[in-house]
Amino acid sequence: MKAAVFDGTSPSLTIENIPRPEPRRGEILLKVTACGVCHTDLHVLKSEVKFPVPAVLGHEVSGVVEQTGEGVDNVAVGDRVVCSFIMPCGDCRHCVSGKEDLCEKFFAHNRLNGTLYDGETRLGRDDGTPLAMYSMGGLAEYCVVPASDAFKVPEGVGLGEVSILGCSSFTALGAINNAELVLGDRIAVIAAGGVGSSIVQFAVASGVSQIIAIDIDDEKLKAVAALGATHTINSRATDVVAEVKALTDGHGVDVAFEALGNKHTFATALDILDDGGRAVVVGIAPAGSVGEIDLARLVRRKLEIHGSYGAKARTDMPALLRLVSGGIVEPERVITRRYTLDQADEAYQALARGEIIGRAIIEMAPLE
Repeated sequence: MKAAVFDGTSPSLTIENIPRPEPRRGEILLKVTACGVCHTDLHVLKSEVKFPVPAVLGHEVSGVVEQTGEGVDNVAVGDRVVCSFIMPCGDCRHCVSGKEDLCEKFFAHNRLNGTLYDGETRLGRDDGTPLAMYSMGGLAEYCVVPASDAFKVPEGVGLGEVSILGCSSFTALGAINNAELVLGDRIAVIAAGGVGSSIVQFAVASGVSQIIAIDIDDEKLKAVAALGATHTINSRATDVVAEVKALTDGHGVDVAFEALGNKHTFATALDILDDGGRAVVVGIAPAGSVGEIDLARLVRRKLEIHGSYGAKARTDMPALLRLVSGGIVEPERVITRRYTLDQADEAYQALARGEIIGRAIIEMAPLE
């Protein structure tokens, strides 16, 4: 099968032919339909996040179940499914307490070592060289996923489009849930990319009264305005803090979502908060990045800072699919570019240049 491989020598992907993987007990083999193009993969490509190489990236996938391992009874061959980037083990102390977004095995095995939960990868080259898996390693024609992370896609819902539910929308929903929004809240979304765009869609559905989108790209701001942002601010041309205060009767927002992963946008999120406001930090920053905060203001004005990493797969992915099926969330409106697997490197280079508005996806060609 074809796979886009990152060998660690340069921030690029190379298409290779590698053996098709086999699922083990509790796993499925997925024939990939589409895989989202995500900034988190880009952090790995740019060596801003430590990860074993060589590796197959791609963690936003949808597809059709090709094969099931022993003990799998929640899905069957032929089912159309979507997967989340956090693949819950289901039995660590966090998973059993309902905190799947903190799954210990996911972080210890997959994010540190590029394996599944028996400590082994399912991918390798013909010569036996193992290939690390970033989540399921979805930038390939086939991938292996724990069955606990496969969710059936309702009939009538486009299979390719829902691939972005697995990270972009999944992360946005987790951020919305962690923000504990109240009807009528005023919010800001800093960085109007794929995750920011999805946060705007969910915020509209949550009944907030004001959504202020902040970015440096007018085209991205125009796109999120079409999704429901009530106001937009280009931070290159405008004093963001002054403009947000002007739009909120001099007070600031109740919640600021930071969706880039940058110390400057983190500072902006705090600066535009009203007293008692909440900053929800969603963007993944390069390892070692440090943000600053005025501790006196944090205490005296009762500010809150919430870290938000994804969501809870077994409850939130079915909820996302219901929202899509009901037409409340429309992932296809966020997708603006489509590439083939052979164009995977081109897609990530465009992402690195900031050219992708919303989200791009890699679509796998039908296999003969």
